[in-house]
Amino acid sequence: MSVTELDAARQEAFAGRMVQMVNDACLGLMVGLGHESGLFDTMAGLAPATSEEIARAAGLNERYVREWLGAMVVGQIVEYEPQRRTYALPPEHAASLTRAAGPDNLARIAQDLGMMGEVEQQVLEAFRTGRGVPYSAYPRFQALQAEESGEVYDLALVNGIVPLVPELPERLRAGIDALDIGCGQGHAVNVLAGAFPASRFRGLDMSEEGLAAARAEAAELGLSNADFQLGDCAELTGAYDLVTAFDVIHDLARPTETLAAIAGALKEDGVFLMGDIAASSRLEENIDHPLGPALYTFSTFYCMSVSLSEGGEGLGTVWGEETARRMLAEAGFGRVDTQRVEGDILNVYYVARR
Repeated sequence: MSVTELDAARQEAFAGRMVQMVNDACLGLMVGLGHESGLFDTMAGLAPATSEEIARAAGLNERYVREWLGAMVVGQIVEYEPQRRTYALPPEHAASLTRAAGPDNLARIAQDLGMMGEVEQQVLEAFRTGRGVPYSAYPRFQALQAEESGEVYDLALVNGIVPLVPELPERLRAGIDALDIGCGQGHAVNVLAGAFPASRFRGLDMSEEGLAAARAEAAELGLSNADFQLGDCAELTGAYDLVTAFDVIHDLARPTETLAAIAGALKEDGVFLMGDIAASSRLEENIDHPLGPALYTFSTFYCMSVSLSEGGEGLGTVWGEETARRMLAEAGFGRVDTQRVEGDILNVYYVARR
């Protein structure tokens, strides 16, 4: 085969990949709509049904539902019977698309595609200026993040993540002081406070809106050992037996200062439990990552860009295990272990002590 023929074949193969990419990107937006509208949940509970029946059950407009179903059929997500004009969501597909699937529901993540589309022009401008996009440009971010992480906390925080730290469950049952930085809407704090009533939990965040949701949930659950404070996590006060940070550090404008502040806020036998991206700081080691393109896209559209908008370090996907270990050591953590939770391909957990 000549070089010219080889190049032509390569060009054709890549063109085919680009066609598939465009189709999958469009399908991802429609999957996000299917989650937000409740259509997947509705269809999972129905026998094969017409678009009119599905729209009625979901409380939605039939014309829009019918067009959405068209995308689901040609995208091979929903099955269609043309003689009866009925649509069905196979249970094998529902296992990755419905709220009943819990953490296995990947349609939740597809919502982020729509959110990123809302700021695409601002991100484009940031490419020219380098200034980033402010957090205020993402009014839906905290709610989406809370939904994505909430089911993980409900399922695994107490029985899967906390036990990664030796003797931590026993200490929490006996009663210690704990702080969660970048707590958002505070669900992790409230889950822990409910599971370990003898311990005292505080959540720290810079979003008053998020903290209001956290306080409301704590009140609804009748928790007296959870409180929430507005503040900058790079300027911690107090002394704690446990500090946690879940999917937070790489987003921060001042991660170096924050890690140093955490080290300074820990008691003598305190521990820092950090959950963050399970990826490498080296690009070549992320090529085969199952969510590699998503990680770099989310970083460009949110993590890195928000940090840069605040004049921050803009770690983004530069933050991997190698960088994390180096920064933890520089902050004063002399002992750092990494742990994984079975089935979680996105996160690695760092157990750090001074």
